Amino acid sequence: KDEVINVRQRASLYQTIDRLLEAGLIVVHQVERGEKRPERTIYALTEEGRTTMLAWLRAMLAERDAEFPQFPAALAYLMLLAPDDARRQLEQRMHHLAAEIARIDGQLAAAAEIPRLFLIEGEYVHSMLQTELAWVTAVVDDLKTGRLTWNAEWIQEVAAQLEQGEHGAEHKEEQDHDG
Repeated sequence: KDEVINVRQRASLYQTIDRLLEAGLIVVHQVERGEKRPERTIYALTEEGRTTMLAWLRAMLAERDAEFPQFPAALAYLMLLAPDDARRQLEQRMHHLAAEIARIDGQLAAAAEIPRLFLIEGEYVHSMLQTELAWVTAVVDDLKTGRLTWNAEWIQEVAAQLEQGEHGAEHKEEQDHDG
């Protein structure tokens, strides 16, 4: 499940465990110590924890929360790079996406005997990566052909028009309010 749940940062994981313990959502089930291994604590859900977990699960499946991944944030500032530089960066992303898709293809093929229910999150990640790759490929194609391009002068012109439009809207609101 580490493909879809970030458990790489131990400090964050331990902070989360502490919060769950304090909230009464989990309890220490047992502590074991293997030969030449560090102590290992096993936790169990409390009844309140199970109820809360199922409510969270239902909400995460049914509702779409605003998420703020890095890639769309970077796209919001794409114009800070020259079009050729942006294209090169996106081409690198295409290669990384294709490699990740191939890796997941291999995992899914190797797990062909495992019931789909236990692989469904991998299918989702695979599908999202394929969609992202198709979109990035289309943007790279548009950058290559010049259908998508910009320069500092053009950006300044657009910014001035947008600023003028905002001030025009503010002026109209003032007139509407006064008149």
